[in-house]
Amino acid sequence: MGTMTEVKVSFNKGFKPANHTRKRYRALKGSAGSGKSVNIAQDYILKLSDPKYKGANLLCVRKVDVSNRLSTFSELKGAINRIYGDKADRYWHVNESAMTLKCLVTGSEVVFRGVQHEKDREKLKSINFASGKLTWIWIEEATELSEGDIDILDDRLRGLLDNPNLYYQITMTFNPVSSQHWIKRKYFDYQDEDIFVHHSTYLQNRFIDDAYQRRMERRKNQDPDGYRIYGLGEWGEVGGLIFKNTLIHEFDTSESRFDSMVYGQDFGFNHANAILTLGYKDGDIYVCHEIYEHEKDTDELIKLADSHQLTKKHRMSCDSAEPDRIKMWKKAGYKAYPVKKGPGSVKAQIDWLKQRTIHIHPSCVNTIKEIQQWKWRKDEKLNKYTDEPVDVFDDAMAALRYGGAHYMNPSGMTILK
Repeated sequence: MGTMTEVKVSFNKGFKPANHTRKRYRALKGSAGSGKSVNIAQDYILKLSDPKYKGANLLCVRKVDVSNRLSTFSELKGAINRIYGDKADRYWHVNESAMTLKCLVTGSEVVFRGVQHEKDREKLKSINFASGKLTWIWIEEATELSEGDIDILDDRLRGLLDNPNLYYQITMTFNPVSSQHWIKRKYFDYQDEDIFVHHSTYLQNRFIDDAYQRRMERRKNQDPDGYRIYGLGEWGEVGGLIFKNTLIHEFDTSESRFDSMVYGQDFGFNHANAILTLGYKDGDIYVCHEIYEHEKDTDELIKLADSHQLTKKHRMSCDSAEPDRIKMWKKAGYKAYPVKKGPGSVKAQIDWLKQRTIHIHPSCVNTIKEIQQWKWRKDEKLNKYTDEPVDVFDDAMAALRYGGAHYMNPSGMTILK
């Protein structure tokens, strides 16, 4: 293949410093819709296509490997199509099944991995490329990863580079969740010549549509605390957090180690349908596994549950507001039943869960995101928190509550059988 023809691509000017920095750590936090992921994808495609950076290769990382397909892989393919249009296949080869990308001009490659399990982390050590070395790592939704995960990736970037234009760099893109997160301490609170940090919001994204603007304005009025995180890209405050009794750690999720297991399900379509596998042991709750999907009907979710090998011998506690869906799950062989609701039932479920430790497996990334930002609603006029939880981005939390209700027996709640 010959040299590249001149290409044109549109960027938000606020990302120019991020795209030009050669510092080892590039941490981009921002609101939903700020354009940070689109920007990084375009930045990488242009650089990997440029003979100036010949020998560069990119590793894209999510906590769970399969999450790459609908995020980093999709974003990079989108960038290729925007930049090169109907000539894209002249410059890039996209292998959909193997989920790899290769530039036909420079020979640079892109691979995708997860760090969910020990075997995933071991595979990182054996990544090799036909030409050049691993020079760049993009970690999307970086708050999903542990500090140890990042350290393992950091160790992969070492050795002399033949091309003087090349440099090692780890890029992290994420929505800030908790001000207690280790990323804030390690990269934002600590100044170092190797660290570049960047902040962006949807308000600076010139490509945002009017409907999205209106959606964010509604959230601003309905959920001011959530808006500060997902609208303004600010670090979430600990004040008003509902669950502080959580431990995120690796543990054996085998059924045999628990006193009992149950599934909790919150139905959804436009918002997430969440199904949590919950273990109960010595009075504590363990979130072992999650299914967290948008825009899937019940038949699709049942097939997904089957593919995840959810056993049909455990009870499935579900939202009582969806009796037709419960019938479909029962017809499929699952022991689905409604969690009865009554005055104060949500508060009772929360109080019960607050009295024990909630252990969450690191693979349950959506549960972790929700629980780190789920708060009591704040009365802005009185500047105090109420006893009512914010009902935004709480689908896994509802599934957790329904699963917890299985082990409760106060008046008005579900009765164990």
